[in-house]
Amino acid sequence: MLARTLAATGLALALAITFTAAAPGHAEVVCDTKSIEDGTCDPGAAGTGGDGSGASAVSAGDLPVDAIRQIIREYLIEHPEVLIEAQQALQAKRAAQEAEQARQVIHLYRDELLFDPEAPVAGNPDGAITLVEFFDYRCGYCRRVKPTVETLLAENDDLRFVFKEFPILGPESTEAARAALAARNQGHYEAFHWALMESDGSFDRDHILGVARSVGLDDQQLARDMEDPALDSLLEQNAALANALGIGGTPAFVIGDRLIGGALPLERFRVAIADARRALTEGSGTQ
Repeated sequence: MLARTLAATGLALALAITFTAAAPGHAEVVCDTKSIEDGTCDPGAAGTGGDGSGASAVSAGDLPVDAIRQIIREYLIEHPEVLIEAQQALQAKRAAQEAEQARQVIHLYRDELLFDPEAPVAGNPDGAITLVEFFDYRCGYCRRVKPTVETLLAENDDLRFVFKEFPILGPESTEAARAALAARNQGHYEAFHWALMESDGSFDRDHILGVARSVGLDDQQLARDMEDPALDSLLEQNAALANALGIGGTPAFVIGDRLIGGALPLERFRVAIADARRALTEGSGTQ
């Protein structure tokens, strides 16, 4: 009888309130601004008696708060699986809300994401599918996902890849981002990008210029080009775009109408590309 009364007086609401702030943390697959320090990376109506005893229904309003708390406690002890079910339902609802919000923002900023003339592009520049990555050269997860990105580019001849420099891990990250963008003047951005992602050590000026020389860049010209104030404006635009999309860590990817956070497995990206391609074919998606 206690269990039936509890269900009738709004267990779902009680659980939602109890566990709104108790969703479990997700596995770390991004670098965020917290990494800077170490430089790494509705209540229901009353029920009726259903045990054949003829007992009258009990209204939640007729029960003192302590009694309701005791009912909840006894029910949860008897049915602990309800906690998991409520938690999963809450997470699914939040995920759906976040996905819809991301879709709206992606559509709003589509041109800045996909067709910014200042953003370097790899893969097929005329590809039907575009994958955008926000990254930081000092982000360990960005380095970890590098082989995945290279595999996707090799597997999909209709994939257009857009680089969005998003240095969030301190001054050395910004220095590396400025250098990479300055390398566009010598036509070596992509080679320099992959080399920076593979390089070890600190990202001070000397190290960055050494990596530049290794891919055929004129380091003296690069040092001069790095002083261009237009680079600061571009990095600020990227940061503003990331903020509008709700991106607080790296790596973060945008494909079609979907925002993907973290260094996820290759298969997850393959599925996202297939979904984006199918949506284009059906006329329900964006590039």
